[in-house]
Amino acid sequence: MSVLLEVRELVKHFPIKSGLFGRVTGYVRAVDGVSFKINGNTVFSLVGESGSGKTTTLRCILRLIEPTSGEILLDGRDVVRLKGKEVKWFRRNVQAVFQNPFLSLNPRMKVRDLIGEPLKTHTEMSDDEIHRKVNDLLAMVGLPSAVANQHPPSLSGGQAQRVAIARALSIEPRLLLLDEPTSALDVSVQAQILNLLMELKERLKLAYVLVTHDLSVVRYLSDYVAVMYLGRIVEVGSVVEIFNDPKHPYTLALLSSIPVPDPNVKRLRRRLTLPGEPPSPINLPHGCRLSSRCPYASNECMVKEPDLIRVSDTHYVRCIKVVKG
Repeated sequence: MSVLLEVRELVKHFPIKSGLFGRVTGYVRAVDGVSFKINGNTVFSLVGESGSGKTTTLRCILRLIEPTSGEILLDGRDVVRLKGKEVKWFRRNVQAVFQNPFLSLNPRMKVRDLIGEPLKTHTEMSDDEIHRKVNDLLAMVGLPSAVANQHPPSLSGGQAQRVAIARALSIEPRLLLLDEPTSALDVSVQAQILNLLMELKERLKLAYVLVTHDLSVVRYLSDYVAVMYLGRIVEVGSVVEIFNDPKHPYTLALLSSIPVPDPNVKRLRRRLTLPGEPPSPINLPHGCRLSSRCPYASNECMVKEPDLIRVSDTHYVRCIKVVKG
């Protein structure tokens, strides 16, 4: 299967300015050399605690912010260098669904206009064709056609997120970027939206990049998972490899935070708790970025930051401990 999206050594540093003239005194190294590939009809998840850089990575891919350096390739074309009509091509192929649908939907516009607006921009469809397409999209996401005449504030959270998904799918993109798509919803509604996303992925042969804190969502939706810590990918692999055979201490600590209702399973589960707080992305430690919190850290970890080491064809980990066995 051909590569749909490839990210190469993506870097995003935010300057810190001070004084009357805004002199740059440092940088927040939010994303610091991130690389991965995504094939079509695949779900690739970015996970990690707040401040790990996963949402910044997503926003760079979407071109909401410009990266400091690196490449973002869609069908082999560098997204960062696109201009004019090429940007329109990119927008048609890549769409996003955000965390809070009420912030991404204009409250003054009717649903029919919200969904129809991309069709007017990216297609030459007539008003009648757009009207039929909007009704078809509403049906696809499980909403009655009467919703087309409503405004977003009159919708429930689940309905509003379905509208946001319908709008994103209106121009038939191949890649959806999902930024915490269920975290603002009730638990029962979350399950409905997740099932809808799975159904649409298979039906429309979509690829997803998913950013979320909820590891149960990651396990349910994902094919591949990248674990981020302080702007770096520290482990990447298939969902089975990451959840059943984690190699990096940070990955193990994340998985240890998942509640287990069965006390017998909980007693047998391998657990790891990391002390302290993550270092500041303004002043990163030398060597491995987890070294100040890792119980397995050696002197070498304090000096040298390891590269991503291959464990299997799909499993890579950034840890000296794994290299030495």
